[in-house]
Amino acid sequence: MAVKLEDRCRELIDERQYKVCEKEICEAMARCPHSPVPHNLMGILLEKEQDHILAMKHFRAAYSLDPTYIPARFNMEQYGEVFSTGKCAFKEEDCPVKEDDPFKIIYDEHHVGHIVRK
Repeated sequence: MAVKLEDRCRELIDERQYKVCEKEICEAMARCPHSPVPHNLMGILLEKEQDHILAMKHFRAAYSLDPTYIPARFNMEQYGEVFSTGKCAFKEEDCPVKEDDPFKIIYDEHHVGHIVRK
């Protein structure tokens, strides 16, 4: 089974293999230019490398590509705070779940999110 890009990047960032991670993210951006995932991951990587301004640009790019992509919004909120917790979301499972939300997001084969009632 292939490892998802989000899990691979989490592993590489934890091991501080930033150059390898950057290369894999850039390859993913070239393969899937309309996906928010690589931009979100690049934002996380850039935050770890202390490049906050460029990281926020990537989070905003991810959000612009798909406003329903929760990790990008979560990361913008986390790193946009004056006193950030440093907690980041590589994928949706990393984001806190709001139980009172009557909607959920379903992704189609083109990685486009659709909001549907639960």
